[in-house]
Amino acid sequence: MIQREDTSAAETIAKAAENYYDKFLTLLPRIALGIFIIVAGILIAQVLTNFFRKRILKRAEDPLMARFLTQAVKIIFIIIAIMIALDVAGLRGVAAGILTAAGGAAIILGFAFQDIGKNFLAGIILAFNRPFGVNDTIMVDDHFGKVMALNFRYTHIKTTDGRDIYIPNSDVLTKPVENYTADGFYRVEFVVGIGYEDDIERAKAIIMEILRSNTEIVQDDIHENFVIENELAASTVNLKVFFWIHTVDYRRASRQLRGKIIKEVKEAFIKAQFIMPGDITELKLYGGTNDLPVRVKMDVVEDFEIKKKE
Repeated sequence: MIQREDTSAAETIAKAAENYYDKFLTLLPRIALGIFIIVAGILIAQVLTNFFRKRILKRAEDPLMARFLTQAVKIIFIIIAIMIALDVAGLRGVAAGILTAAGGAAIILGFAFQDIGKNFLAGIILAFNRPFGVNDTIMVDDHFGKVMALNFRYTHIKTTDGRDIYIPNSDVLTKPVENYTADGFYRVEFVVGIGYEDDIERAKAIIMEILRSNTEIVQDDIHENFVIENELAASTVNLKVFFWIHTVDYRRASRQLRGKIIKEVKEAFIKAQFIMPGDITELKLYGGTNDLPVRVKMDVVEDFEIKKKE
């Protein structure tokens, strides 16, 4: 009796295996066709991506957006190829299961990798809407530099001293971003001091003439260059100079040109015989002290006597 039951169970298993094998042989051509469709879809997606990348990069004004669109097109083509392959192979139910499992896995991974997911979503948002472009000079938090690339997880900037900084996209999205080159104009300023006995209006006229004569400084009705009385300091009347520059190359325009203007103002003031005094230190005596002992080095006295004779 036991032998008959064992034989019956073995026959059932053998018949089931034979049925599955027959079904597998029936589906094998469709599975092979599905694999072929996936491989062909990936190759076609790569070819089309390369084709569109060249066309889009040539015509697009925003290379960051162009790169994002080409990658998105590639991913969409691959997903479509996989879904078609599963349908051809008769595995439509498997495709639905994969999509359901992917949704559940995305929720679990979202909690496990919150920072990565946050930066990824921020990168997608920045690809479509951001306050800067490639080669713009920006400041995010304390990081200042030129934008080199925007990836899905971070923004790559290069500082003026040559450092490469990778800022998480979530910081770029949530923190204030200062763009120094968005419209191509930036206002530079510096302070210069003259003596109290010097003519303020004459000094301002000299500075304005220097600004007007420099072709690298912006001269139009919208961007006004001017000089104001800024402060009555201890030993000088401080004038503050404001002028506009083009920021195609922010580092050169804001630093080198600024230094050149400061040099020209200083040389013009010396030529016009302005005093431009240094800081004056006042010494006060307390506690009934009547005098202050002072020691003068002999080489200083000798230099003073030689200049006096000259």
